[in-house]
Amino acid sequence: MSGRLKGKVAVITGAGSGIGAETAHLFAAEGAKVLVADMRAEYGEKVAAEIGGPAVFQAADVSREADVRAMIETAAERWGRIDVLFNNAGFGGAIGPIESTSSEDFDITFDVLLKGVFFGMKHVAPIMKAQRAGSIISTSSVAATIGGGSPHLYAVAKAAVIKLTETVALELGAQGIRVNCICPGFIATPLAAGHPDAGEEALDELREGIGRSQPIGRLGEPRDIAQAALYLASDDSTFVTGHAMVVDGGVNAGPAWDQWPKWMTEPRPLRMYRPKGR
Repeated sequence: MSGRLKGKVAVITGAGSGIGAETAHLFAAEGAKVLVADMRAEYGEKVAAEIGGPAVFQAADVSREADVRAMIETAAERWGRIDVLFNNAGFGGAIGPIESTSSEDFDITFDVLLKGVFFGMKHVAPIMKAQRAGSIISTSSVAATIGGGSPHLYAVAKAAVIKLTETVALELGAQGIRVNCICPGFIATPLAAGHPDAGEEALDELREGIGRSQPIGRLGEPRDIAQAALYLASDDSTFVTGHAMVVDGGVNAGPAWDQWPKWMTEPRPLRMYRPKGR
């Protein structure tokens, strides 16, 4: 590894599996000290143990402000600073027709997907302001930029993450703090498989079934998003803020070429369209 995060301190939520776990491993390999935060202790503790010395685990339910505050305080007290916050924790949220969505499900969905991001930004801001430096990264989704393929409230909450990213970037930029988000496409994670305990067999089914329909010809992997987060966390992106980085294998651009109507993709002579004599 190149040590792109050498000497930096990173806090990652939802780091017990999927994108968060992969990012925690990558950040540590690049030289960062990492606080692994997750509401599931058995998952988070396992990731922290795998990383070893540069990592510690902190239980945190991001829908609870006290948990997020404690997570930030733990990292700051242990290492004296926080250079990177990756607001990554999430879930699918309320699923089903609009008329069957309860108020309780609405609240839970937004508490995790949006309020958790807000809490993270709120409590890390004073620390990063004192440092006059920092990078805040949040996980949005291509569900926020294209229609279909996701539950109503998931799409709305992820769109709100983009707007919150933009407005907070404008507030904190003068203090040397960058605020960006990543919009993943379909990624091979337990969340995408529909169950937090989904194993490799279920993920392989996703890769086989959905991967072929992606413009780039494969399903996204957690490392694809972790690499994007590494760029935004590192000093390579010091002039990037208020940005929603789409990492989706081309889905946002449209369907794969082989899914287009044949009349649009097969070559045909244009003689019939040319004026006579040419």
